[in-house]
Amino acid sequence: MNWIIAFLPAVGWGLIPIISGKIPSSRPLNEIYGTGIGAVIIGIIFTIIAHPKMSIGIFLLAMISGIGWAVGQIGQFISFTNIGVTKTMPISAGLQLIGSCLIGGLIFHEWNSPKAIFLGILALVLMVVGVFLTSISKGYNESNQLKDFLLLLFTSIGFWIYATFPKTVKVSGKDLFLPQMIGILLGAIIYLVFSKKTAAFKEKASYWNILTGFSFSIGACAYIFSVEENGVASAFIYSQIAVVIATLGGMYILGDKKHGKDLVLTLVGLALIVAGSFIS
Repeated sequence: MNWIIAFLPAVGWGLIPIISGKIPSSRPLNEIYGTGIGAVIIGIIFTIIAHPKMSIGIFLLAMISGIGWAVGQIGQFISFTNIGVTKTMPISAGLQLIGSCLIGGLIFHEWNSPKAIFLGILALVLMVVGVFLTSISKGYNESNQLKDFLLLLFTSIGFWIYATFPKTVKVSGKDLFLPQMIGILLGAIIYLVFSKKTAAFKEKASYWNILTGFSFSIGACAYIFSVEENGVASAFIYSQIAVVIATLGGMYILGDKKHGKDLVLTLVGLALIVAGSFIS
């Protein structure tokens, strides 16, 4: 196994909230727009080097899946502001894994044996319990907690679309990369226009967040090569270490500290989510 390539996606994706969190005056609208620009820049560089094959139909569908990712990431960026990185990342990662597991098992018939069904259900149980434990917070308003959870649940549908799209078409990930990155930028622009927050187009924080886009897209690019080198299962499993990097980074770099019972529940929940990803 190529360990460097296996862990690069986790590093790239795990650093997203840490980079955006360290940018002064950065808001969710700056973060998603800057991420889109950075993603397209890396997408263009990758295309020049790799010379992927693209048809108009696949290009448009891949672009729509990129818009899906933008929807999911908008939910994450908003939640980073509302409830912090250490709570957002485990819940969001758990929801993504649960959705991908169910879609793979029920729609793409990956649960094709009694053993696969058993492991799939076990993985789901571990991840559901993990999400529940990480969502518990002493002294946190229950109505706000439900609102933030529902935001992540709804926007995670976008991540599901992005993650499962390659399974619907027999095309190399290299061929999908640029249109997906364009879709992310397009989704960001649509969000800013329809939410009437176009001031973000001129704000310095938006352009500093191009670094956030570099982190995401380098991770996504590395994931393509990890799949080729290590196989889909191993590549996916090791990419999920991103939630550990993001959560611990939130605690010790962004100062999103947890103490006592909250810390224990978060760490246990995190461990269950990661364990569920390995089993799935």
